[in-house]
Amino acid sequence: MSETVNPRYPSTEHLRLRARSRLPRFAFEYLDGGCFSEVNLKRNTDELRSIELKPRYLREHAGSSLQTELFGHVYDAPFGIAPIGLQGLVWPRSCEILARSAFKQNIPFILSTVTTASIETIAEITEGRSWFQLYHPTKEDLRNKLLDRAEDAGLSVLVLLADTPSFAYRPKEIRNGLSIPPRMSMRNIGQMLLHPAWLFSQLENGIPSFATMRPYLPKRVNLKHLGDFMDKNFSGRLTPDKIKSIRDRWKGKLIVKGIVTEEDAETALDIGVDGFIVSNHGGRQLDAGQSTIRALPKLARNFGSKTTVMMDSGIRSGPDIACALASGADFTFLGRSFMYGVSALGRDGGDHTASMLKRQLQQVMEQLSCERVEDLPQHLIQN
Repeated sequence: MSETVNPRYPSTEHLRLRARSRLPRFAFEYLDGGCFSEVNLKRNTDELRSIELKPRYLREHAGSSLQTELFGHVYDAPFGIAPIGLQGLVWPRSCEILARSAFKQNIPFILSTVTTASIETIAEITEGRSWFQLYHPTKEDLRNKLLDRAEDAGLSVLVLLADTPSFAYRPKEIRNGLSIPPRMSMRNIGQMLLHPAWLFSQLENGIPSFATMRPYLPKRVNLKHLGDFMDKNFSGRLTPDKIKSIRDRWKGKLIVKGIVTEEDAETALDIGVDGFIVSNHGGRQLDAGQSTIRALPKLARNFGSKTTVMMDSGIRSGPDIACALASGADFTFLGRSFMYGVSALGRDGGDHTASMLKRQLQQVMEQLSCERVEDLPQHLIQN
């Protein structure tokens, strides 16, 4: 294995178990959980792993390349790091750790509006090659300030979040008091004391906050004020008019994340977006919804020749990535897998996870005798 892969944790499942042992329960369940009964969380991965691929053994094979061109840049693999809110709550400085790993590994990193590192910090780490996911403000002035900052930082890809029109109903987070403002119970305090590595690291790095939003917060803001500010200034519902307004202003590539229906795909393309990510927010919003791999093939067939179709949610391994690409995705993103890696291995977790996934995907492609990522659909077994 590559020197950046720790042989004690050769899979995402191993990283997840290690992460669970290192994190307070409330932090792990925030990362690991879904909404309601977590039906769609499980469905995402289960249905993805029902995909079957066809190997071709009796043929010449010159080797497999993972390189993939996306929006004018050639990446070293067809996957990137998906946006996650409050990353520093799960593991201190995890946002910065993953951005550094993405830059080093030459894969894209998407920064969330509501995570714990600022646009400028991540742009500096990635030399402007990170993407920014905009959680849409209610006020145009605040929206424009965020867009200007992303542009000034040199970011060229903007991702609009479509699949969070309402606050999710996540029983584990409700029980753990993980809301804005959070409710720190004696049980949560006890969990922190039982995980001293996490606790001391948090104390060393300070209380995590929405770093990008810091310039707009009232002075001496407390957690209650922060909750009021977020409720007042942000709306998760994305509309065609909002997309049009941003399309007119944003000069770079514009992506909509959370497309699962043909109607929404058609609407987005009519407005002039440059691509979309088939996503259900990792099974964290609509328990009764389709898995992303169920929605992907029809969207890829109908729109793949017109735009860039990407996918996240449920992807945990190299074989998962291969199956998503074979089913029509041009590119994939993973969120939890990388956060498990950082939670398990700290500053080495990003490099470990990216190298592990590359190694796994390389093995699958070599086994199939598939030379290029774009040839993977030729190995899909149609059931």
